[in-house]
Amino acid sequence: MSDKKASGLMFGKRNYMWMAIGAGVIVLSLLLMAGGKSPDPKVFNYSEVYSTRRITIAPFLLMLGLVIEMYAIMLKPKADGK
Repeated sequence: MSDKKASGLMFGKRNYMWMAIGAGVIVLSLLLMAGGKSPDPKVFNYSEVYSTRRITIAPFLLMLGLVIEMYAIMLKPKADGK
């Protein structure tokens, strides 16, 4: 009997590890997108709102995190050595 069936978990240890990595990348991307608020509501800071970090890097990391999550779900658990 494999560890997966013995523990009653749907995924193996590697799957959960990759899911945690994907979730971490997604959280990082959301943190990079946050902010951009001006202290004065009448002033619009174009360079802060439309920075490369917010419109290029963060969405790329978000998509990467989602791809990692799909990989983690599709990853087959290792055989039990038989």
